[in-house]
Amino acid sequence: GINAEYGSSVPNTKSLVVLCVLKGGYKFCSELVDAMEKYVCSCEINMSIKVEFIRLKSYHNVSSTGEVEVIGLGDLSHLTGKDILIVEDIIDTGRTMTKALKLLKEYNPKSVQCASLLLKRTDKSCGYVPEFIGFSCPDEFVLGYGLDYNEFFRDLPHIGIINEEGIKHFAV
Repeated sequence: GINAEYGSSVPNTKSLVVLCVLKGGYKFCSELVDAMEKYVCSCEINMSIKVEFIRLKSYHNVSSTGEVEVIGLGDLSHLTGKDILIVEDIIDTGRTMTKALKLLKEYNPKSVQCASLLLKRTDKSCGYVPEFIGFSCPDEFVLGYGLDYNEFFRDLPHIGIINEEGIKHFAV
């Protein structure tokens, strides 16, 4: 699984900053951090894991706006020289994560890696592929397990695809 992949390539660090991308990444991030902490303890690795949060917004209904809105970034100068793992729900075109990486690099972290629950198989991709991927998914609008459609369905315990009727009914 993704935890085993990440565990075998944990940076040689005493402190890891996990940067959870809200809102969609919260469920995956929570479970991943729990699994990472168990792995660190079982292997007797001396490393602390600190979780921080940012929000990136690039969708209106089912369409990417082409712009990335960063919400709650604040002062991240404390990330200078740190090892960072960004935890994301889905990499769609890759443009949102590319923008986030560009912003983070301005703070000169020691390393930055990304773990994404999903990687969408789409010809709209800019080519960005995260270091750690849970699953690939079809080029459909997926929701549940933290992923939403206009703030609906985020609480589903599974991942599904919204149909045309659902898109119309829950459009804003």
